[in-house]
Amino acid sequence: MLVAPPRITVGAVVLAVASLLVAPQAPLFAQADPRLADFKGEVLDLVEARSKMVQEIIDMLFSFGELGMQEFETQRYLTGILEDNGFEIELGTAGMPSAWTARWGNGGPLIALGSDVDGIPQSNQKPGVGYRDPIVSMAPGHGEGHNSGQAVNIVAALAVKEIMERENLPGRLLIWPGVAEEQVASKAFFVREGTFDGVDVNLFTHVGSNYGMSWGQGGGNALWSVQFRFTGETAHSAGSPWRGRSALDAVMLMAQAWEFKREHLQPAQRSHYIIVDGGDQPNVVPQTATIWFYFRERDYPRTKDMYDAAVLMAEGAALMTGTTIDTIMTVGSAWGRHFSKPVAEATYANIQAVGLPDWDEADQTLALGLQRELGVEEQGLADSLPELSGPVDLERSLGGGSDDIGDVSWNMPTVTLRYPSNIPGGPGHNWANGIAMATPIAHKGAVAGAKVQARTLLDLLLNPQIIADAKDYFDNVQTAETQYTPFIAPTDEPAIWLNEDIMARWRPLMREFYYDPDRFENYLEQLGIEYPTVRTRAVSQDGR
Repeated sequence: MLVAPPRITVGAVVLAVASLLVAPQAPLFAQADPRLADFKGEVLDLVEARSKMVQEIIDMLFSFGELGMQEFETQRYLTGILEDNGFEIELGTAGMPSAWTARWGNGGPLIALGSDVDGIPQSNQKPGVGYRDPIVSMAPGHGEGHNSGQAVNIVAALAVKEIMERENLPGRLLIWPGVAEEQVASKAFFVREGTFDGVDVNLFTHVGSNYGMSWGQGGGNALWSVQFRFTGETAHSAGSPWRGRSALDAVMLMAQAWEFKREHLQPAQRSHYIIVDGGDQPNVVPQTATIWFYFRERDYPRTKDMYDAAVLMAEGAALMTGTTIDTIMTVGSAWGRHFSKPVAEATYANIQAVGLPDWDEADQTLALGLQRELGVEEQGLADSLPELSGPVDLERSLGGGSDDIGDVSWNMPTVTLRYPSNIPGGPGHNWANGIAMATPIAHKGAVAGAKVQARTLLDLLLNPQIIADAKDYFDNVQTAETQYTPFIAPTDEPAIWLNEDIMARWRPLMREFYYDPDRFENYLEQLGIEYPTVRTRAVSQDGR
């Protein structure tokens, strides 16, 4: 028996089409390249084969010890390596003479790899010596470990590039430096000037004492770095002080006003200042004086509230002293960090696959010796992986440090890979944090980090679903209710003068100790340091 087909009316067709248009559509599943697993296994050997390059990059940058906006030896050395390996180099990126970019590849996704490169004032230290012993006393040094991150990125990129060239894989790589991170003075300008235009995912690296990976809202603070410069009138401090108008008085009144303000700020705030210019000599009433503030809070609105309050205090200090506010200058800024969940999950899987380095007895001896010296728990080096971290509730956060990678993270999917190249227990921004940073501890940790970074690069290049998910998270979760508003104004310029005088003083003395890889296997050998060198017991400040 024949059965008549169901009768389809025009109205039914209209309803069906309409339902397709309004119904949520499940994302199409993008298939990963079937060769991905094999390539991720192979890249481990390609990174391992470049271990010597990792060591040389780390030791060389450690010996330069350059401060922010003055990383010119670092620029010359790293861009030379990348140019020799086929990357197209741009110098002076975003108006910063010590900045640069290196680009390679065609088609496919554009993946950026960044890491900071600047050092810390007065942190110069012999590597591998587990107590205070500078190479050049009071000179700058890498007392945070920023000498190691570009080794992770460059070696990972070169290992993946080898596979891409052989297999004719589409994709582009962008390697860039975080210059002047200690003053959070560069990344917002990179963003503003379009350095990251077209980037699909940004993979950032930072030294740690273990691996670290997180997604969502981070627990650190946003930051606004500002200098207030006052101008008055000179006079003889003893002969006719009443004829002077002291700019230093204005600076000190503003500082005192801020001390009273602290009581009325929420616990998460972090604020600190130094007097950059307090006059020329005591018998001359200071005509100019400058105070430099870091204002830190959990997000843009609360940080801006601190800035606005400080501006009112500056105006009041000027009125009380008969001086004027010459300039209010933004030196740098950082948004709080927010990292991509899909990229963080992919990276963490690679951390689990690579695992921690194999620390030997010498490595552990240095770690334990330094921890004993610092009076902290003698736990040695990391021996287990941390968990993948999730979002922080800003309303319950007590704040913390800042990093201008936050500005990048609010403009494209971003994560920060922490890799295990340092010793647990250091105070941070200190000579002690430089002790491991040109030793086998730093070398092994960076090789491990490069393996993780290379595997993640391959994931992004060959599994398009990760980038699709990252863009969906960025558009529909991260930025659904929060939009990026930079602290820097369109008229602000990078503070390229930062640390110029300091490096002009110390660079000639430090140049004598630059690492020479043609003559020495490593920097420890060049300095004649027996690895490790530690004291059998801690020595107090009075020598007992």
